Amino acid sequence: MLEELDIQTITVSPAASNAISNIISEKKLEGYALRIFVANGGCSCGGVNFGMALENNIRDEDTTFDANGTKVVVDEVSIDYLRGAHIDFVNDPDRGAGFIVDSPSAHTHEHSEGECACGGSCSCGN
Repeated sequence: MLEELDIQTITVSPAASNAISNIISEKKLEGYALRIFVANGGCSCGGVNFGMALENNIRDEDTTFDANGTKVVVDEVSIDYLRGAHIDFVNDPDRGAGFIVDSPSAHTHEHSEGECACGGSCSCGN
């Protein structure tokens, strides 16, 4: 059964919601949602990398919520890394435009021997 997430757990800025809505509209992807997930690799023990995609394949195990009119979907593994996260969209003249995921939970997971909690491998000094 789809789990509805309390909006306070993950926040999405109005700028990010507007950017997502604009992309969905421009690409004619009505009915699609923003999926946020832990991207494999790149953890380097200082946190995890997140990926984003627009999709309309929502699974029963997914957690969904509405952010300023935009449907957001998170899988059952990634949700633990996104608790307390804030998603924003910036348009920096020097670095360009893009989404930023700031998640304090991404830095708090323990690593098992030889393996990162995000599913990748890294040298954590374990």
